Amino acid sequence: MARKLTLFVLSLVVSSTINTISAQDVAAGKALFMGKCASCHQVLKAGTGPALAGLEGRHKWSDHNELLKWINNPAGYMASDAYTQGLKAQYGSMMSGFPEITLKDVGDIVAYINSAAVPVVDKIPPGGPEPAKGNSNAVIFGVISLILGIIALILMQVNSNLKKMSDDAEGITRPDPVPAYRNKVYIAMAAIIFFVVGGYLVSKGAIGLGRQTNYQPVQPIYYSHKVHAGINQISCLYCHGAAWDSKHAAIPSVNTCMNCHKAINEYVKGPKLYDESGNEINGTLEIEKLYKYAGFDPKNPTKWDPTKSKPIEWVKIHNLPDHVYFNHSQHIRAGKVQCQSCHGEITAMDEVKQVSELSMGWCVNCHRETKVDFNYSEGKGNKFYSIYEKFHNDIKNKKMDSVTVKDIGGLECQKCHY
Repeated sequence: MARKLTLFVLSLVVSSTINTISAQDVAAGKALFMGKCASCHQVLKAGTGPALAGLEGRHKWSDHNELLKWINNPAGYMASDAYTQGLKAQYGSMMSGFPEITLKDVGDIVAYINSAAVPVVDKIPPGGPEPAKGNSNAVIFGVISLILGIIALILMQVNSNLKKMSDDAEGITRPDPVPAYRNKVYIAMAAIIFFVVGGYLVSKGAIGLGRQTNYQPVQPIYYSHKVHAGINQISCLYCHGAAWDSKHAAIPSVNTCMNCHKAINEYVKGPKLYDESGNEINGTLEIEKLYKYAGFDPKNPTKWDPTKSKPIEWVKIHNLPDHVYFNHSQHIRAGKVQCQSCHGEITAMDEVKQVSELSMGWCVNCHRETKVDFNYSEGKGNKFYSIYEKFHNDIKNKKMDSVTVKDIGGLECQKCHY
């Protein structure tokens, strides 16, 4: 009786949650979550930031206007809010601001989080079998196939021996069997298997050519993005300003680094730094390496001549084939794509590595799922999209609720290959 009552109450909770969610656009919330939140947050467990399930029961977040203020301007909100100051202390970095997020967007994101956090009632009776895992069927099929293959070979050998014994008993003389290495059937079967397996391995290897996921080279200077972009909240565009206006993000010049490090010549207040091998890094010595490239003497700062600086031989991490066109400004400025969408949670990295595979399939899937800032009104949105009259009419007539990059030609070959 108690179990039935529990299930009944749970079903009411789930029903009420689903009814509340339906008032918002869960699909739009999921797209926003994946594009702007998923690099740091998960719904059910903590990542770079806290888990978001049940966020409306924390702090002031039941009021979406308060949540919007935090999302739009984390630094300004945190200045007078002890709770968010505690989050920064706990997780070591502050959330990036998203000034373009609206109150409706917040409602959609929260709706998606609530839908993803809704518990699923277990329909299997107590003591019953557990649900099979996704890849268990493939493993079972492989084991069964291997066993059947071995049994087939044994039966073939048994059949051959029985036939030989039968012939000997009847006095039938037969020619000696052809050795396996001279048997045309065996040779043909081996050749087919060789070409199938070899072709699969070659194809798989060819698909992976040029992909450098988790590539993390050692750089001439240990530069921590976590310290600069995360803890100190230096905007990505301060160092990579070309990403706003041009195809390439570009590497900052030594003089850009020296804008700050003419005054900051010691690393004393930040967290301890470690390389991938666990060796502690002396931040002050790394600053001295910068001074060698800059030709800067901190004891005589007024005598520094910036024209005599030498470029730092940074090792490039993210590489695309020469036949692929990618424009940073088109994505960051026009598309409002966050840096973390491609580069991972850069504000939590010390030594940067390639997070995304940057393959054609990866880019195409992003174009299929990413919505464009389509509606232009009162100076908001991208005015370029005003030429798509058909889509505007379809949205007005409720035939579609949003437009993705795919809809405006984002899957056409010549958009990326020229």
